[in-house]
Amino acid sequence: MRILVVEDSLRLQEVIATALRETGHAVDTSADGKTGLWMAQNTDYDVIVLDIMLPGLDGLSVLKALRTGGKSTHVLLLTARDTVVDRVNGLQLGADDYLVKPFALDELLARVHALGRRVYGHKNPRLTVGNLEIDTVAKRVFLAGQDLGLTARDYRLLEFLVHRAGQVVTRSEIEAHIYDDQVEPMSNVVDRAIYLLRTKLDHVSHVPLIHTRRGLGYVLQLPDA
Repeated sequence: MRILVVEDSLRLQEVIATALRETGHAVDTSADGKTGLWMAQNTDYDVIVLDIMLPGLDGLSVLKALRTGGKSTHVLLLTARDTVVDRVNGLQLGADDYLVKPFALDELLARVHALGRRVYGHKNPRLTVGNLEIDTVAKRVFLAGQDLGLTARDYRLLEFLVHRAGQVVTRSEIEAHIYDDQVEPMSNVVDRAIYLLRTKLDHVSHVPLIHTRRGLGYVLQLPDA
């Protein structure tokens, strides 16, 4: 998934972003509401982690602007205030979940992952297409029962393709979802990433699983899916 973290505490922002990247996500960050709103309006994120107390523009105003503008991105609100009124206000403005500071990092990761599953309509943390299975919690991939031992980049790419199994995914969509603002991808980076992943899959499956649609993009299609 591609995730935006809007948090003005640079220390907490870095802790959250690092943990999300280590669990296989592409992460962009912002330390103020105005910048965070601009980023959320101009990039298709899967999940936004949004602090309420922000300089420039508070988190609830950011959330309201997103929903008013038609953005349905799943939002996890962070706040130091634990009152019923605060929770109700956030939920009524369109927040999908709410987490009170201080919080356990594992709980934040679990809530983000749960919101991510909602994005693609999956409640089960295990994704299955034919004999390909992805454990989205452990970040492990099994093909015909064999653990593929994929790299973080390979995992992000395959998980995205599995979410869109049977659909053509463009190069720009892939680039947007597996690379964040810390990476400046080269022009052929998607083709190279697809080639390396395809090689690892085909070594086990012995038949092509990722197919090129010339001029359009790529599609994941298993023979028995």
